[in-house]
Amino acid sequence: MDGDLPVVSESPFGPDVPVRTGRSFDVPVAGESPFGEPRRSLRKKAGGALAGAGLLAAKFGAYLKGAVLLLPKLKLLTTAGTALVSVAAYSLFWGWQFAAGFVVLLFVHEMGHVIQLRREGIKASTPMFIPFLGAAIFARSLGDNALAEARVGLAGPVLGSLGAAVVAVAAVVTGSDLLLALAYVGFLINLFNLLPVLPLDGGRAMAAMAPWMWFVGFAALIPVAIFFHGSFIIFLILIFGGREVWRRWKLRKTRSLEQAAYYRVAPRHRAMVAAVYLGLIVALALGMAETHILASAGHSFRSL
Repeated sequence: MDGDLPVVSESPFGPDVPVRTGRSFDVPVAGESPFGEPRRSLRKKAGGALAGAGLLAAKFGAYLKGAVLLLPKLKLLTTAGTALVSVAAYSLFWGWQFAAGFVVLLFVHEMGHVIQLRREGIKASTPMFIPFLGAAIFARSLGDNALAEARVGLAGPVLGSLGAAVVAVAAVVTGSDLLLALAYVGFLINLFNLLPVLPLDGGRAMAAMAPWMWFVGFAALIPVAIFFHGSFIIFLILIFGGREVWRRWKLRKTRSLEQAAYYRVAPRHRAMVAAVYLGLIVALALGMAETHILASAGHSFRSL
């Protein structure tokens, strides 16, 4: 019987396999799969995968480049953000105007360290503020030797004292008691930082002058801590400073070549460090005497 087969709407092998009426089927074109999709060579598949991976890597590289360019801004945001938090915290006790000025003076002090670290060839972070603890910067080291450490340590009080002096002059010109009180506190915090105990700036100076003074400074800080028994800052200095003094003293006593090289300071350089250190103490004490004020804008400074 030679009648045509009925038309089939769907092929059991997929929609692309031709189905015709009649006794014979068309032969698929060479290179085509009888199951519907054209076959792709392994080379083409690998090329497509590599192209996709390259596109993904390019997008990731663009995002990474954007993140790297954003890092300086993030550092600035960290500085600005912690500064604003500190201003808000200090405002609870001193009012926002005095609090803002106080944070600016802390910033000036810390920037002294940052500038000197960069002069020593050491990368340093921008200042980060910690309410009721002050401010801090971060660096991989403080210099290659004790003299460099002393320069970095004293740079903060030097620039900080100049900042407080500018505020004192502004107070005299404007007759502002608030600026006068702010200048006094600026002189005070820089003088406090000159205590010869680690990790304060005075302790850094002692590394080049006389490391044994670390113990004198630590001993002098104990009665201060007893007198200001509510001072959390002094308590922290006693704990961490004591550990740091003991650690460095033990390292120094090993008498290794590395330690000997680190603490080797020429007499004239030691004398220069001592002159700056003692000169700062005298200048800051005079500044405090000239700007001392008991109260301003309803805020008492008798405890200072």
